[in-house]
Amino acid sequence: MKGLATVIVAAAILMIVNPAEAQQPIKVPRIGLLYASASVNVARIEAFRLGMRELGYVERKNVAFEERYAEGKLERFSLLAAELVRLKVDVIVTGGPASTRPAKEATTTIPIVMAQDSDPVANGFVASLARPGGNITGLATLSPELSGKRLELLKEVVPSLSRVAVLGTSTEPGNAQSLRETELVAAALNLQLQYLNILGPKDVEIAFRAASKGRADAVLALVMSPVVVSSPTLIPSLAAKYRMPAIYSQRANAESGGLMTYGLNLPDMDRRAATYVDKILKGAKPADLPVEQPTKFDLVINLKTAKQIGLTIPPNVLARAERVIR
Repeated sequence: MKGLATVIVAAAILMIVNPAEAQQPIKVPRIGLLYASASVNVARIEAFRLGMRELGYVERKNVAFEERYAEGKLERFSLLAAELVRLKVDVIVTGGPASTRPAKEATTTIPIVMAQDSDPVANGFVASLARPGGNITGLATLSPELSGKRLELLKEVVPSLSRVAVLGTSTEPGNAQSLRETELVAAALNLQLQYLNILGPKDVEIAFRAASKGRADAVLALVMSPVVVSSPTLIPSLAAKYRMPAIYSQRANAESGGLMTYGLNLPDMDRRAATYVDKILKGAKPADLPVEQPTKFDLVINLKTAKQIGLTIPPNVLARAERVIR
C-alpha cells in the first residue's frame, strides 16, 4: 500500500508540474525597425510586414515589432538606434544609410538588415557584397545607370530639351557615379548639364533659382539623398513653382506632386528584407548572407502635374508607366 501511495503522489506531482511547464511563455523574437518617417515610408513598412507574413510570422503571436522613426530629424537616429539596442531586439532593419550608420555605431553584435543602401561597400557597412563579413547585410541599390535612363525619359517627354539642372548631394555615396552616367547620356543626346549641389533643405530653393537663372529646361534629381527622402514634397513644389518638368528616383515624389519618377521599387526591397530577417532568426549569420541587388523598377507619371505645367506626355511613355496618377 505504501508503494501504491508513492506512485499516486508522484503521478499527482506530474499532473501539477507538466501543465505549468507547457504554459511557459515562448520567446517571441523582436524586430527593430529604424526608418526616416512613418508617413513617408508607410508603403515600405507595410511591404516589410507583408514579407514577414508571407514567411509565416504573425504579429503578437510569433513576432513583435519595435518601430522607431526619426520623422525628418536625422540627428535622432543615434538615440533611436541606442534605444533598440537597450531593448535587446533580435534584428534591426534599417530603411537607408542615414539609419544604418547609427545602428552600426550602436552595436556590433545585433544583426542589422539594410532594406536599401546606395553603396554599402563604399559606406563601410560590408566588406564585400558577396561576403559582408560583419553584423550587417541586406540589399544594395547600386544602379547609377538609372540616372542616364531618367535623362533619356526627360528628353522623350520634352523633345526640345537642351539644358538640364541636375540636383545632387556630393556627400552621398553613389552621387559621383550617377553624375558620370548622366554626363555620358547627356553627351550622346547633345544636352548641357548644370550641376547643383544640395546639402540641406535650404539649398533646394537656391538651386531652383540658379536653374531658372541658367535657363534650365528641366530638372533631374540624382541618387536618393536624405533631403529628398525626408521631404518628398519639397522639390516637386518648387518644380511646379518654376514650371520645370522634373524626374526623380522615388515614386513618393510623383505621389507628392512630382512630374515623374523612374527608379527602384523600394517596397519590393523592403519585402525582400524580410527574407534576411527570417534566415537570421533561423540561425544564419549576416556575415555569410550576400548583399542582393534590385530586381523591380517603376515608372510613375503624374498627369495632374503635367497639365499644371502645360506638358503633354507622349502615349508611348504613358504606356510604359507602372502607375499613372490622373
